Amino acid sequence: MSAKRVSSYSAQRISARVAALGKQISRMYQGRRLDVVVTMDRGFVFAADLLRNVASPMVCHFVREQVRDVQQGNHARREVLFGSRPDLKGRDVLVLDAVMDTGITQEFLLRRLAESQPRSLRLAVLLDKMSGRHVDLEPDYFVFQTASNLEWVGYGLSDAAGKRRNERNLSAGSKKPAGRKQRNLASHSKKRKR
Repeated sequence: MSAKRVSSYSAQRISARVAALGKQISRMYQGRRLDVVVTMDRGFVFAADLLRNVASPMVCHFVREQVRDVQQGNHARREVLFGSRPDLKGRDVLVLDAVMDTGITQEFLLRRLAESQPRSLRLAVLLDKMSGRHVDLEPDYFVFQTASNLEWVGYGLSDAAGKRRNERNLSAGSKKPAGRKQRNLASHSKKRKR
C-alpha cells in the first residue's frame, strides 16, 4: 500500500480501521495470552481503542522513552532510554506506538525486549511514516501510512505546545522544516522473532 496525501482522518474512519486491526490481531493470536507493551505519551489513546477490539486475554505494560543527546568528543549521539523492562520470556508480545518515522526508537525498544526471549515480538503503529525510515524495520501492523514530512495532531498526538491530544480526528499539522536532518546514530539490524 502506498502512502496517500491525506490531511486528516475522521474519528469514524480511525475507529473503523482500529477495529479491523483489532480483529486481525485477534485472528493472529487465536485466544493466546498477549503481553502488550504500550509507549506512553503518544500511544495511549491508540492503545486503549485497539485493545478493546482484541479478543485475547492480555497483560499491559507501559514504557516511557527518554531521548537525550550526548556529546562524545567531536561527535554527538542520541541515547534512547526506557525504564525497567518486563519479564517476557516465552510470551507473545505486541508493542504499540502511535507514530513510526525513523524507526530508531522502536528498533531500540524491540531489541531490548527481545533480550528477554519472548515467543513472538511484533509491532503495531497508528501512523507509519515509511519514507522517513533510518533502520531496516517495518511495523507488523499499521492503521495508516503517511508522508514523513507531515506532523499529525489529535487522537493522542499533541502539537508543539503539548495541546490538541484530545481531538477525536487526526489532522496534519505543521510540516517538518525542509532540510531538517535526523541522525542515524547506531547500527541497526532486523533480528526479531516472528
